[in-house]
Amino acid sequence: MIQRIQTLYLIGAAIATGVLPFLVPLWTDGTSIAYYFTSEWTYMILFALSTILSIVSIFFYKTRQHQFVLGRLNIILNLILLGLLIFNSITLSGDVALSKKGIGLVLPFVSIVLLVLANKAIQKDEKLVKSSNRLR
Repeated sequence: MIQRIQTLYLIGAAIATGVLPFLVPLWTDGTSIAYYFTSEWTYMILFALSTILSIVSIFFYKTRQHQFVLGRLNIILNLILLGLLIFNSITLSGDVALSKKGIGLVLPFVSIVLLVLANKAIQKDEKLVKSSNRLR
């Protein structure tokens, strides 16, 4: 389970959506107040669902098709989250003195990249198993 590369990618995606949002602010306003994802319920729910899907997907290592489907669902969820964060950052005032966009807006993108790499590794494993089944 741990020795597979997709497990490491999924753990990275779980860290990117489950741990880093607590440490990295999404944006700061003009009074230097940092806004984390916990300021809105929608972000909390979407980050939690993404983390849960990544962790659950790790435990489906025996059924690679289920793991692949959960990875795709997680990518879609992170795209929705990324869209909401970008929309919210656009609606923030654009004046540099008033607000600063934080590096936390990149976290869903990092998670998407890791999930795509995990899905490619899952497909590679599936092709390897199918080719070995043909030889039997």
